[in-house]
Amino acid sequence: MTTLRLAMIQMNASVGDIRGNALAIKKWIKEAKQAKADIVVFPELALPGYPPEDLLLLPEFLQEVQSYSATLVKQTRGIMAVIGSISELSLRSNASLSGPASPKLYNVAWVMADGHLCGIYAKQKLPNYGVFDEQRYFLPGHVASVFRLGRAIIGVNICEDIWFANGPVRDQAVGGKANLILNINASPYQIGKTHERQEMLAARAKAYRLFISYTNMVGGQDELVFDGNSLVVDPMGRVMARGKAFAEDFLLVDVPVGDRLEPSKSKAIGSQKIPRVSRVVIGWHPPIVRRSILKVVSGGSPLSKVEEVYRALVLGVADYAKKNRFSRVLLGISGGIDSALTAVIARDALGASQVTGVMMPSRYTSTESLLDSKALAKSLGIRLLNLPITNVFQAYLKLLEKPFLGLASDTTEENLQARIRGNLLMALSNKFGDLVLTTGNKSEMSVGYATLYGDMAGGFAVIKDVPKTMVYELARWRDHYEGTDFDRVVIPERIHTRAPSAELKPDQTDQDTLPPYPILDAILEAYVEANKPSVSIIQMGYASEVVHQVIRLVDASEYKRRQAPVGIKISPRALGKDRRMPITNRYFSSLR
Repeated sequence: MTTLRLAMIQMNASVGDIRGNALAIKKWIKEAKQAKADIVVFPELALPGYPPEDLLLLPEFLQEVQSYSATLVKQTRGIMAVIGSISELSLRSNASLSGPASPKLYNVAWVMADGHLCGIYAKQKLPNYGVFDEQRYFLPGHVASVFRLGRAIIGVNICEDIWFANGPVRDQAVGGKANLILNINASPYQIGKTHERQEMLAARAKAYRLFISYTNMVGGQDELVFDGNSLVVDPMGRVMARGKAFAEDFLLVDVPVGDRLEPSKSKAIGSQKIPRVSRVVIGWHPPIVRRSILKVVSGGSPLSKVEEVYRALVLGVADYAKKNRFSRVLLGISGGIDSALTAVIARDALGASQVTGVMMPSRYTSTESLLDSKALAKSLGIRLLNLPITNVFQAYLKLLEKPFLGLASDTTEENLQARIRGNLLMALSNKFGDLVLTTGNKSEMSVGYATLYGDMAGGFAVIKDVPKTMVYELARWRDHYEGTDFDRVVIPERIHTRAPSAELKPDQTDQDTLPPYPILDAILEAYVEANKPSVSIIQMGYASEVVHQVIRLVDASEYKRRQAPVGIKISPRALGKDRRMPITNRYFSSLR
């Protein structure tokens, strides 16, 4: 029996910060050596960051990434390292390819040991759906590599590769006789993904009777949040160790690889011919060190859905601000649930002293909203500015009096108030360099219940992918949270219970023009996320006129969403890269 000590580095890489990422990798390698690890594993594209997108089209960017491979190799004396990066490979020797040799770009894992580059594995399954565009930049690899380290036979593959039962993991397990798979990832968070990953890894481990190490990235990158939750699964599909959720982690685990069990006779193996497997014998062997078996300290049990979402939002805000060099944020505080939740998230992400709330009351702002906004700011310990807009609004109406003569008041006057507030927030941002956080939720953004250049004005949309019903869930969860990593806060009870209102005209509520939010959110989930036509949604029990109203509003609001700030993705289909509808569109979905 051989026991390998595995160090899994759940790293928060920054896209484009090649030098900073390389320094972090070197630091982690040093710590892995100090922990007497035999292998240290980093996430997918750990060196350039993920996703690098069109940085990959810049020759100087590619050259800089390649230049760091030599410096990282030198750090691996006395240890084996698997590092996610990019590479321009010439695969002319691969019998499965034909045509002239030419350098191409691949998403790769560098396999290094004892100061040598032992091999390069190129990702084979390139995702090209949702937020992923990997086929725009990479060519697929074709060789399933295994690496022998003592008695261990190690298959290295990358992210999407392991999701295919008959993919590279089968080739490495059946053709290469691997007893350990090292899978490196940049897998973004969405609701339910943690459980889905664990179930998939358990199925692969049981089918091929091997250990699987799943090392995932952590951190925020524009609309994406990587949640960590790295795993080690044994040949029975049991979780041996789990990394922290939404935090960097150094996960150290002893894996008892030895005589390999034969894969089970399951459908996962299939009857297809196993392609040639590249076998590399690593010319370095871990020293025999007398040591006790490590007691694995895992990141604990999976989080609840609500806590997962909340922590994803906090990490997304913290990293967007930090990585874009914003130290402070500001946002409009209305006395409603959306701005209250956004303020709490911002405070948890950056600290109370870095958050400024701005109350901008009009003639229609209720006394309750004023009192609740002040109480919220006091509970959070954030600064609250009070900038009444009544006089500014009157000046606008006076200016427009002649062109509007004889016309009844309508949403134009309502939107004027929202745009005045947007102007004030952006003026404060320009003057002080603070990042403006918008407070619109997914329900509003889906149906266009938002004002361009008004409440949509800002730099980052914190709850853009959070339905209104979940906004209430998150706020209640945070109110009752008793852990030690977030300070105690109290959202005034009336904010939880008052009927939501934009307060842009007398006695206004959202339900004057929208269905009740539980109904609206259910229809939006079916239409936007599940892509169901109107007839199917009606068959779910919703009134046809309500379904058609909601779908018409969604279809007519694409031009607004295209101009909205980037926001954090938490659902399977967010209103960003996940859903790319044409603005000019004569296909009316409500008629299907």
